[in-house]
Amino acid sequence: MTVSNLPALNLPASTRARLLRLGKGKPPEQTTVVVAMSGGVDSSCAAALCQALGFKTIGMTLQLWDYTPASNGGTTKEFGTCCALDDVYDARRVCQKIGIPHYVLNFESAFKAAVIDDFVETYLAGATPIPCVRCNQRIKFKELLDKAKTLGADVLVTGHYVRKETVGGKAVIAQADDAGKDQTYYLFTTTQEQLDYIDFPLGELTKPEVRALAQALGLHVHHKKDSYDICFVPGGDYRAVVKKFAPEADAPGNLVLQNGTVVGRHAGIVGFTVGQRRGLPGGFEEPMYVLEIRPASREVVLGPKAALGQRVFGVKELNWLGEAGVAEQAVRVKVRAQATPVPAMLHFKGADHAEVILAAPEQVSPGQAAVFYTESGIMLGGGWILPLTQGTGVLPAPARVRIEGLSV
Repeated sequence: MTVSNLPALNLPASTRARLLRLGKGKPPEQTTVVVAMSGGVDSSCAAALCQALGFKTIGMTLQLWDYTPASNGGTTKEFGTCCALDDVYDARRVCQKIGIPHYVLNFESAFKAAVIDDFVETYLAGATPIPCVRCNQRIKFKELLDKAKTLGADVLVTGHYVRKETVGGKAVIAQADDAGKDQTYYLFTTTQEQLDYIDFPLGELTKPEVRALAQALGLHVHHKKDSYDICFVPGGDYRAVVKKFAPEADAPGNLVLQNGTVVGRHAGIVGFTVGQRRGLPGGFEEPMYVLEIRPASREVVLGPKAALGQRVFGVKELNWLGEAGVAEQAVRVKVRAQATPVPAMLHFKGADHAEVILAAPEQVSPGQAAVFYTESGIMLGGGWILPLTQGTGVLPAPARVRIEGLSV
């Protein structure tokens, strides 16, 4: 497949133009592109398109977790995860097919320290982690970017469904055209320096379009299932992972109501997340949900669904890509990856903390991310949601909340 017969792929003109801009003014044959290849269809398609357009393309894969009986207690790797040995093999096959070099970087030790340990510590603190964000922040967009630069690459390309645009002479991340596949939520820790070097050529395509392109390019992964499980949590059993690295997670405690009444016992706080309904005691006038997890006392607080709604919460480790030097800003915010952004007011509280005031109550979970957008879908940054009694000194009392000029 070459540039001359790329039109036969049904590649949208806008996507072709976006790919050609990877050279930043240089012709493709003088531009070195490193593609972060996970072994899935998206990054494989991105690599094949870069090669077909004439870029000096290099595939680079991170081995982060070894799914073998020896390393995983006898559990073999299943489809639906990423960055394990099967995926390294798939990435290598794709690179052989399209005729580009392929490098494999073993970051298992760094991954354990930067991502898995954080995952365990977050659960022990009564919060719900997002390890894929930590991996992007601490491994992929740090170590991988550094390696790309040592190879003299002009740009690092990934298969994420986001759009990189230029607004006022500045690179920004915008939501993908396919709202159902948009991955901006997972990239909120991307810095401006990183964004200037990274690009995302698939942001205008849908998943079916990418699969069709991959098939037309002759890639064997065109039918490969998407990754849903966390790579080091086979079968989704995160409790087993936490207990493996932190046996104290099994310490029992009380199930209590908001007024402190004990209504049962549990076998460990790791078995619960805020918003959980399943596995809780019955016998109440309305179903109970997990409202709060208190690691110090090992209490799990239960209450009705209506009590999950919050309008004020704090965020830490704020990464801000928007306008600097403002005290507050009207935004739209996602508090879950698949949620629709909702109106809010963001109040900055120092260099990396902020208070979020929602226009209407939402269920928020400590440890998850709050990611901020403009009305037009440009990502402004994000931060990690703090426990609801920490970070700002403000509790979510309805009388406290008053937002001017925001529509629900």
